[in-house]
Amino acid sequence: MSHAAAGRILVVDDEAKNVEVISRLMRRLGYDVLTATSGELALESVARHKPDLVLLDVNMTGIDGFEVCRRIKSDAGTRLIPVILITGLNATADRVRGIEAGADDFLTKPPVIAELEARVRSLTRLKQYTDELETAESIILTLGLTIESRDPYTQGHCERVARYAAALGARLGLDDGQLVALHRGAFLHDVGKVGIPDAILLKPGSLTPSEQATMQEHTVIGHRLCGELRSLEEVRPIVRHHHERPNGTGYPDRLEGERIPLLARIMNVVDSYDALTTERPYKAAFSTAEAFREMRDEAARGWKFPALVEEFAAIAESL
Repeated sequence: MSHAAAGRILVVDDEAKNVEVISRLMRRLGYDVLTATSGELALESVARHKPDLVLLDVNMTGIDGFEVCRRIKSDAGTRLIPVILITGLNATADRVRGIEAGADDFLTKPPVIAELEARVRSLTRLKQYTDELETAESIILTLGLTIESRDPYTQGHCERVARYAAALGARLGLDDGQLVALHRGAFLHDVGKVGIPDAILLKPGSLTPSEQATMQEHTVIGHRLCGELRSLEEVRPIVRHHHERPNGTGYPDRLEGERIPLLARIMNVVDSYDALTTERPYKAAFSTAEAFREMRDEAARGWKFPALVEEFAAIAESL
């Protein structure tokens, strides 16, 4: 197996002999090997090289293996890198510390060679599958920006809506997973417009009833595009339902009230705000005050949730 196929492993131990032995074994198995002799150097290598797996000794001077693991798993850019802790400690308390730090597996020092090989192969294979999923998601996110680029009047829309949605979500006390979904949803909420003809999507005037029906299909198309990625599970309701209205007159499913997912309600508010406050071919940009007058009027008609409009109004000027 080639190095590229097998993956890249970072071996970390403050004893050079241990590093040499494990590195030799990993290279024999076809892995590209990086080494570090301290926790500090390990963190630098992880940040720079993004290995596919870290084999990490627990007992090191300076930053120990538990802390290195914790920092790797706390960083959004590295938390998906598998970490195997290698320890001479057998106490349950030490394994609990490793689990709390986010370790993916444990090996007792000195490791049994066959067990080491099997666990390394298993976790590097898992990392490759994860990378494939992340690549697929990146393609979808890029597609969202591509859709935006079709219309010069929506330039920057995704980034602004992502910022607004994250701010409103944080104000509402949403958890990290929901905030991530809002960020992704901001880039993907209109991804279904890839299936809408330019003649309709870019039409400067009002749409005919038939054209309006075609435009509304973008929510269903987008939902279907996101449907095969497990990492977008919480994003799909945003994509499908961000044009629903509390009074049931929205689309595509005419959901009413609390049946509309919360993240979709949030996206509806921030998406509308950005549309109102940016110039379009058929209108000038509204001021913040004008935008919220319009949105409060829509809330009074049952098109938006009044409480969400007011929560966003409290922070919009600062964004």
